[in-house]
Amino acid sequence: MAETIIEVRDMDLSYGDFPIMHGLNFSIKKGEIFVIMGSSGCGKSTLLKAMIGLKAPEKGIVTYYGENFWDAAEAEQQKMIRKFGVLYQGGALWSSFTLAENVALPMELYSSLTAAQIKEQVALKLSLVGLSGYEDFYPEELSGGMRKRAGLARALSLEPRIVFFDEPSAGLDPITARMLDDLILELRGILGITVVVVTHELPSIFAIGDNAMLLDAEAKSMIALGRPKELLSDSKDERVINFLTRAAKAAK
Repeated sequence: MAETIIEVRDMDLSYGDFPIMHGLNFSIKKGEIFVIMGSSGCGKSTLLKAMIGLKAPEKGIVTYYGENFWDAAEAEQQKMIRKFGVLYQGGALWSSFTLAENVALPMELYSSLTAAQIKEQVALKLSLVGLSGYEDFYPEELSGGMRKRAGLARALSLEPRIVFFDEPSAGLDPITARMLDDLILELRGILGITVVVVTHELPSIFAIGDNAMLLDAEAKSMIALGRPKELLSDSKDERVINFLTRAAKAAK
């Protein structure tokens, strides 16, 4: 059985006195692509922030390799964060930096690699995402899909064990979104990474998700957990069925 990498237990999330989510419990296995799904405004991105160290939960814990992140000293938290890579919605690239400079920056700040070694690693990371030869391009010179891939190259710069994706298909046409899904699957196979994806896009959920949880804004909690295709075929919860079939209903 695969090793459990991430565990979230009894987690409540809020902004001040306004509750967002309560009673979240789930675990993520090594090498798994785990999808946090739900409609816009349900709390997906807030949960992601709690998992990557940007927002403390109101209650509960998140552990990495058995170590409680929010109870750890700051130095230990930073060590855990170094094992993460994050691809934000817009790519979050520095517009005044070339792609090579964007990908190199984490290595310059947090590694002991020489300039020559960093240059070699930059070329490797851009190659992994299909952007060899674009080292000297600036983000504004690229398409939306290429910027996402460049952001992914930077997320991989410190050899993370876990990579988080925040709405990776947002703003992309269906063909480009599918190419990004295929890239995520390919990189999981090549690098052996564990992947956490926040999305509401059904094609991506069914294409890449090994396991998934569904957040519901009205219930302010998780209402389903399991393999996406099995949730679609086996769930008796009308909320789950409506979410997983909404594209077909919209087409009628």
